Amino acid sequence: MIEMRTQMLKSAARGINTLAFLLAIVAMLAIISHFVNSLPVGPVVDITANLTPNATVATKVNSTVNGSSPGGYIFIMTMDIRQQNTRWKAYVGNVTGTFALDDANTNTFYQWSLTSIAGEVYSTRASGTVTWAQINCTWAAEGALRASLSNRTIEERENAALGHVNQDDNITATFDRTNHSSVTIGSIVVGKNQCFTLQTWQNDNEQSFSDSDDANFTQIIMYDGTNTTNGNVVYVTPIEANIEGFNSNLYDFQMIVPENAGIGFSSSTAYYFYVELS
Repeated sequence: MIEMRTQMLKSAARGINTLAFLLAIVAMLAIISHFVNSLPVGPVVDITANLTPNATVATKVNSTVNGSSPGGYIFIMTMDIRQQNTRWKAYVGNVTGTFALDDANTNTFYQWSLTSIAGEVYSTRASGTVTWAQINCTWAAEGALRASLSNRTIEERENAALGHVNQDDNITATFDRTNHSSVTIGSIVVGKNQCFTLQTWQNDNEQSFSDSDDANFTQIIMYDGTNTTNGNVVYVTPIEANIEGFNSNLYDFQMIVPENAGIGFSSSTAYYFYVELS
């Protein structure tokens, strides 16, 4: 009887040890899986050019009646102007990269060259860490069920922060569509046509497409907070495969971001860029 109880205790002990071992394995797998999903990282950036139109001179008006503009006449005229919008700025370029296994000191264990680049480019005014695990459409922070029910609170707060008071070209008016392909950010998958978007131009023309999957240089406005006050606006654009951009040159991405439009503001707004390869 005593021997039987001893054997039972040994079996129980072995069972406990086996359970503890299995739990340890599960914990290790949980830790490993936590690091499997890569997150966007800050790239090395090289600015190769700054482009803006030359200042234009005034238009002379002095040839309307017999080749002149004499006194005593009332001249009725229409004027059309194309003015550079200093409330916005654009970034365009190409992306290169590799896959690597590095330690915390960037010592490389192994590295893979890439024959093609895919993924996303991100920019934000936030100088701190982006909460990538909470990234979502801007309307989600309002508790709205979908974009059409949003009151654009996040965009309006960003308008206020940057002095964008013009209703024609503020952030809300600029990101006025919901047409984009599905996008994966770390472990977060955002479905097709869920967030507010825009498409920058190609070959000096506005894009025309019947399905958002066919659009190029799509840009999405997103947010990393759980409510309307505890997060940051993040702009996202998928990396393209070296296609014709706004001026017919070949680019991997195009992105516009709002500049501070406050009266008297004479500096520039810093944006922080991230890239995620897939």
